Amino acid sequence: MKSESALPLAVTPDPGRVLDPLPFASPGAFDPGLEAFLQEAAHHLCRWLGTAASRPPLPGLSLLPEVEPQPLGLGGERLLADLQLLMEGSYNPSHPGALAHLDPPPLTSSLVGDLVCAGLNNNLLAEELSPTLSRLERSLCGWLARRVGLGEGASGVPASGGSLSNLMALVTARHSRGLQTCGEAVVIGSTDLHVSIDKALVVMGLAPEALRRLPVDREGRLDPGQLERELIELERRGRPVIAVVATAGTTVRGAVDPLVALAAVCRRHGVWLHVDGAIGGVLALSERHRGRVEGIGLADSITLNPQKLLGITKTSSLLLLADPGLLPATFATGLPYMEPSWGPCHGGESGLQGSRSAEILKLWLGLRQLGLDGIDRLIEAAIERRRRLHSLLETALPQGALSLVSGPLHLLAFRPAGFDAGACASWSARCRADLMAKQLMLSRPLYQGHHHLKAVLGNPHTGEAELETLAAMVRRSLPTIAAQNAGIGAVSMGVAGNGNGAGSSHG
Repeated sequence: MKSESALPLAVTPDPGRVLDPLPFASPGAFDPGLEAFLQEAAHHLCRWLGTAASRPPLPGLSLLPEVEPQPLGLGGERLLADLQLLMEGSYNPSHPGALAHLDPPPLTSSLVGDLVCAGLNNNLLAEELSPTLSRLERSLCGWLARRVGLGEGASGVPASGGSLSNLMALVTARHSRGLQTCGEAVVIGSTDLHVSIDKALVVMGLAPEALRRLPVDREGRLDPGQLERELIELERRGRPVIAVVATAGTTVRGAVDPLVALAAVCRRHGVWLHVDGAIGGVLALSERHRGRVEGIGLADSITLNPQKLLGITKTSSLLLLADPGLLPATFATGLPYMEPSWGPCHGGESGLQGSRSAEILKLWLGLRQLGLDGIDRLIEAAIERRRRLHSLLETALPQGALSLVSGPLHLLAFRPAGFDAGACASWSARCRADLMAKQLMLSRPLYQGHHHLKAVLGNPHTGEAELETLAAMVRRSLPTIAAQNAGIGAVSMGVAGNGNGAGSSHG
């Protein structure tokens, strides 16, 4: 019987039979059919990436090919044609005007890592299912944990996104304090805390009021004095604390909580400190920019998401701990159907996930492709774009025309100063639509009761032309909106840090 590998690419199966043999790579010989299939798929992807600037960030049309499998399997030509249709309707993060979200273009080595990871199909559940990759994961997690300052014995575990990393951190903190069955326990954070913490409490069986959100200061940060007063009050009332969750990079403005001071408060009260560094934690990998997240290594646990800025393909998140032995102490149930671990424990006993792909492979390749110098330059360029856009918006508009909110990272949000909530909603919707028409995509978050436009400046393809066009269009949007809302009141004359007249100035 003629082997599948000998068939030319894109041969449609004979209507009278199914694929025979089934389409798996040959285990005994080089498979030229697979190579041709992969090469053609890679050609489609490279062409899609290489024409990104000619397509808008968000496609105008999204079409789905046939979804259900047909009675007979399809050949490569039909599969790739349908795949191309899906690609044409996909979000386009490589466009220079893609400034809306924390989703940068992918590193080339990370693409390769994803491909090889899929081909190896190893399972990080247990070491005999991923012998070398389990060792790689432990080694790289240890390096990352030490690099961000958690200490020599620190390490962690990858997770499928920051939400899972945050959840595992809180479950570990609760277990380490013997609070597994305590319905009175609480978690403390700021009003700008990520919504994944709310979800974590739902999964942990805690009531919504178990999350104590404290107000932020004029720079969008959790106030250490306010935290200490809250802890003292909780102690007085006999309410145990699972953890304090600080943020290194809030979702809208990129604010970083004062981690050194918060760590000192937590140490005085014997409370676990978790830092949600999904957005800004990677800055701790850079000696030049580590000061922007100063004190992150003083935490008990950290969520780190290299997918947010470093261009590692999704998903790439890690939970790092100063005491990684708490992970198996919390999650290990034993794997009686597997041989004993060759290391401290199997990967499936180090967190909530059992079966896991070797996502560590693309992170390892990506970090080595960048090098420490490349990480520095990538971060520096993102921050410089934020600085530049901030300057363009200030100089292109009358003083005080905009309320700008930002932090020390690469995010910048803004709205017309002095407009009420309804006027900001109208302005942001219209201005965003006008920007989209020029292939500049910003997001439109609701922050402190007002809609803002938010630019995420982590796209390495964004240049001066995009920033200047953006600033000019925002400038043009204000007279029209101001005239439409003349009855709202005079525009405030101070660039606000939080919409209340506080200045925002970050290097």
